[in-house]
Amino acid sequence: MTVLSPRPSPTISSREHAPLPRVDPITHLPVLILFPHSRCNCKCVMCDIWRDRTSREISAEHVARWVDEWRGLGVERVVLSGGEALLHSDLWTLCDHLRTAGIGISVLSTGLLLRKHAPELVKRCDDVVVSLDGPRPIHDRIRNVPRAFDLLSEGVSAVKAADSRVQVTARCTVQRANCGHLRETVRAARAIGLDRISFLAADVSSDAFNRPDGWTVDRVGAVALDTGDLARLSEELDALEREHIRDFESGFIAESPAKLRRRLEQYFGALLGQGSFHPNECNAPWVSSVIESDGTVRPCFFQPSLGNIHSAGGLSAVINSPDAVAWRQGLDVKRNAICERCVCTLSLARPARS
Repeated sequence: MTVLSPRPSPTISSREHAPLPRVDPITHLPVLILFPHSRCNCKCVMCDIWRDRTSREISAEHVARWVDEWRGLGVERVVLSGGEALLHSDLWTLCDHLRTAGIGISVLSTGLLLRKHAPELVKRCDDVVVSLDGPRPIHDRIRNVPRAFDLLSEGVSAVKAADSRVQVTARCTVQRANCGHLRETVRAARAIGLDRISFLAADVSSDAFNRPDGWTVDRVGAVALDTGDLARLSEELDALEREHIRDFESGFIAESPAKLRRRLEQYFGALLGQGSFHPNECNAPWVSSVIESDGTVRPCFFQPSLGNIHSAGGLSAVINSPDAVAWRQGLDVKRNAICERCVCTLSLARPARS
């Protein structure tokens, strides 16, 4: 469950929160994920975004034209993703248009440019989510960038020095290279001053992240777990729960131990044919949308395009087209093949009224 107050944040218990309803046509879209830039400054083994050398951008001028419609659709928060948002040539003007409209801003980042941009970032953005793939040597190896861990650490420190109220959290994409180092990753997150860490499995089956033709068997095998890795992951999860119980209780580790078992061990086991995938609960296509750097609109990171915001003339024209409404009405997230293997579901809720 993810709660939108004051910014999207995971909560261990869903007893006090009810998921937002699935309404068509969409009249309330609380979260909009925007890829302001197409390129990335890492070369991660589990992602191909960095292979795109076209440098496409969503311009600040486009956002200025669209922002009134977004507010009319009930957009409360824009999540800047990509690609690396901090590579954008005029990001702060783009952010200013959002802030003037009263829309909150979250940034997903590799962390490599945080130190450079910390003073401007904290003026405009509410929180930052960085990628942390393990302790220093493992993080650098997965990112394929020299000193990536040190640059990330320096960036987190710079953001906190500029404004300690801005939350900086991490997400760790679990795969073969780091599945036995979850405890070290938690300790690394503590050491560099992060506020929280979340774990999710590496996506190896979709065409997202600039993989229009999917991956070859060899590429999948380099990232996914084999049976030996799965046993190592299980042992690591046992030790993580035993040694970091306070981090689970405090929410520093965002997921519960049971959720990590489902999200990691059960997921990779299902990929190996050892049991089934855990049934997903997700309302992302009804409460959020993704706009990529070329204007492509998707209902989430993984599902096919619904159209293009440039050619359609606006976001509402895309997400509420007859084809888009019919697609959502026919979507069963418990049976859809893409949803079944999804590593990043969203169940967006609001806090219960007191």
